[in-house]
Amino acid sequence: MRYKQVVVIGGRDASAEQIEIGYQIGSEIALRGFVTISGGKSGVMQAVSRGAADHGGIVIGILPGTEFDEANEYCSVVIPTGIGYARNLFNVLSGDLIISIGGATGTLSELAYAWQYRKKIVACSFTGGWSAKLAGSQIDDYRVDTIIDASSMEDVKKHLDMLLN
Repeated sequence: MRYKQVVVIGGRDASAEQIEIGYQIGSEIALRGFVTISGGKSGVMQAVSRGAADHGGIVIGILPGTEFDEANEYCSVVIPTGIGYARNLFNVLSGDLIISIGGATGTLSELAYAWQYRKKIVACSFTGGWSAKLAGSQIDDYRVDTIIDASSMEDVKKHLDMLLN
């Protein structure tokens, strides 16, 4: 049996609100028995990792560097890639579902990769950044669907249940 895998993307320079949302989303992923995957570093990545770990979840960090100790302390599996930001492609390819929280250019690149590879994407529009800018829209005409807009934590829970069960 393969576990469902949820990649959460978002900024390393996250606000206190984005950190709290990240923690809640990580918790919800773990409570459903799904695997949490992130870039494994600080900010949103650390928050989602902590939320999942606090609730008994498996937490995978896919790192840009080469050292295991670059990961936040909540990662139970660490994958150092040594390829810098190019690791963003591996992050999104690892997910059955991609959830974005806020985000700057790193998050934007992950959203573009996720779009190109036809991943299910839920953008938390209530968290600002690229998530708010792209929620409910099409990046281009490559796909006929849109990036799913989650306008609240309740929406995120609903989409976790609907899209992965």
